Amino acid sequence: MTGNRGVVYQGPGRVEVQDISYPEFELKDGPGVDPANVGRKVPHGAILKVVATNICGSDQHMVRGRTTAPEGLVLGHEITGEVVETGPDVEFVKVGDLVSVPFNISCGRCTNCKARRTEICLNVNPDRPGSAYGYVDMGGWVGGQAKYALVPYADWNLLRFPDRDQAMEKIMDLTMLSDIFPTGFHGCVSAGVGVGSTVYVAGAGPVGLAAAASARLLGAAVVIVGDLNEERLAQARRFGCETVNISQGDPGDLIAEILGTPVVDHVVDAVGFEAHGSGEKAGQEAPASVLNDAMKVTKAGGAIGIPGLYVTGDPRAADEAAKVGSLSIRFGLGWSKSHAFYTGQCPVMKYHRQLMMAILNDRVRIAEAVNAVAIPLEDAPEGYRSFDQGAASKYVLDPNGYLGTG
Repeated sequence: MTGNRGVVYQGPGRVEVQDISYPEFELKDGPGVDPANVGRKVPHGAILKVVATNICGSDQHMVRGRTTAPEGLVLGHEITGEVVETGPDVEFVKVGDLVSVPFNISCGRCTNCKARRTEICLNVNPDRPGSAYGYVDMGGWVGGQAKYALVPYADWNLLRFPDRDQAMEKIMDLTMLSDIFPTGFHGCVSAGVGVGSTVYVAGAGPVGLAAAASARLLGAAVVIVGDLNEERLAQARRFGCETVNISQGDPGDLIAEILGTPVVDHVVDAVGFEAHGSGEKAGQEAPASVLNDAMKVTKAGGAIGIPGLYVTGDPRAADEAAKVGSLSIRFGLGWSKSHAFYTGQCPVMKYHRQLMMAILNDRVRIAEAVNAVAIPLEDAPEGYRSFDQGAASKYVLDPNGYLGTG
């Protein structure tokens, strides 16, 4: 049996790379596995030798202890790989295919999947609609920050790259298709970004940078990125964005210095529930601050895309209400301005094929925009530490040496 190693959550602030089980075409019991999923057969699945798997800000929420994730959970939902084995029910995916894996696990059969709402598939997670690899409360599907990973419903879920050599030349861009590029793009699309738009992106982490790059791809006239981290703001400026450091004042006032008005057409919240305040309150955690600022700076009749993660369980929240996902948002302000709010996970399959074509045809350089850096799988703990400390990088793990990290 081929050996396998993966990144395992060990409790708040700690991850380790450990020997883990090689994937089988059956979901086994383990940390985070829903009891109703134990023993679930996966004849429709494929086993991948992982080419690239990325550290995500959503992973960091768990590693910081800001969710109810159990110790022993194998992490990772951003997966690109080579098919090395298929189950007996797989018809179209072939051994040797180089593929991108949407972080949403979906069946392709339920009413939501048929409506292209793959982020809320009804059949893969017994606990609630929607599922993902290596993530808390998502059914217990094993994470992909590993040498090998199992993908269920392979014919439906996998996006095959049309030319292997071309794909490997652009693999650092293509690995972003599993999550952050479609997620950033979805934030912009759901906020209505188009040609000539003025856009404010809250957050200059990888998803925020991907959203900013997406806004430019969609034809925005001005893209303003707000954050507290100067290194990440500098990264946004490298590909043509305006930036505001929200520690220096109210976001609306800072936006007005750029546009001459304190409002924009569209806002994307790429921060989520670990938000901090602005101005004098910039050092204080304030989980509703980005949403409230978004309503203030979005024009009347505008829309707010919210790909930033909000959770129903945060044991280390700043207040008791936030521990169960209750936030003090000024909903009346948004209502009075006729705002549209779009929340939830990105349905990756809605976008990943066209974004793949944009990458392959040199319409966008997403790896450059998010400052992608490849590191060996064994260096994952240091990657997590560096990312948590605010590094302006998107760390891409290289479990099997495809990226040349050794």
